[in-house]
Amino acid sequence: MNYVLDIPQPEHATDAAPLPATRVQPARIGPLVVDPPIFSAPLAGFTDHAWRQIVRDFGGVGLLATEMVSAEGFYYQVGGMKGCIERLWGVKEEPRPLAVQMWDNDPETLAWACRKLAFEYQVSVVDLNFGCPVRKVSEKAESGSHLLRFPTKVNEIVARVVKACAPVPVTAKIRLGCTWDSLTAKDVARAVEDAGAAALTVHGRVAADFFSGRANWERIAEVKPVLRRIPLIGNGDLNSPAAILNAFRRYPVDGVMIGRASLGRPWLFQQAARALKGESAMPEPGLAEQARLLLRHQRLIVERYGEESGNMLMRKFACCYAQGRPGARAFRGRASRCRTNAEFEQIVRDLFPKPRISADETDERR
Repeated sequence: MNYVLDIPQPEHATDAAPLPATRVQPARIGPLVVDPPIFSAPLAGFTDHAWRQIVRDFGGVGLLATEMVSAEGFYYQVGGMKGCIERLWGVKEEPRPLAVQMWDNDPETLAWACRKLAFEYQVSVVDLNFGCPVRKVSEKAESGSHLLRFPTKVNEIVARVVKACAPVPVTAKIRLGCTWDSLTAKDVARAVEDAGAAALTVHGRVAADFFSGRANWERIAEVKPVLRRIPLIGNGDLNSPAAILNAFRRYPVDGVMIGRASLGRPWLFQQAARALKGESAMPEPGLAEQARLLLRHQRLIVERYGEESGNMLMRKFACCYAQGRPGARAFRGRASRCRTNAEFEQIVRDLFPKPRISADETDERR
């Protein structure tokens, strides 16, 4: 593609000048040392094998995570739950460290599934989800964030899984509570630690928020005094190296977890890692480079799922790459209907945001 590489950076681009360093120690998750203490969030439908490969190539992430997996689906491997097995494709072979997140409300089902992850798949960390607000998980299955109402049940689940997986560390991810009138994070944190978990991640919203509003980091910080021995990982609205540095400087967290902001910007982990060291920040890749990365991502997806299914799955990623860019709406409209490789490449060539040309450059070309 004949794009110009030397272009103005998007508004959210980082300055090439180094940000002031801050003293950050590696996070210790049982026997695992996570350095830098930057974690990727498990995001259902997104943090698949192809995405993890791209993030790993950029570097900067201390611990990658797979998509969230249903323990029941993993157990039965039937019907609509086959997708749960698909989410573990490539896990046995890919580099470590790697975490897998499981959800359910039955201690025995979770213990069986997590033990299999620990010893057959040999994952580095088994993570338990107590924060998902999606209705089919929280309401229909009475799992995820639904369990924030029941710290005793959380303790029972974590203890059973810890016993089944030892010595592989078990961690948990929670929200502040189900609603702002019922903030149970402290009670749940005690239950998680008392059950033998190796770390706790707290997302700074309640389940009722889903992903609206702003994450409340002051409330995340309030959980730290409750924990006696395990690290606290903060999560929510970490969309720039500066925001990540600020989280470490202002709040008593031992690590940070980056989620949705990285879906269209897989280089964010490397930017953050460099910022923590006080090194010159990796500049935001130019639009031409982003377009090439998008096409590489598409090829990885198609290699796994075939042309039609792969391009259908790629639609959501394409929308993430275009988010916040000029012309994103037109690009999303076309990409959301794409089914073939040729069509996808044409859409990227025609509609992926082009470098802006200044008035002076336009005059020079005349």
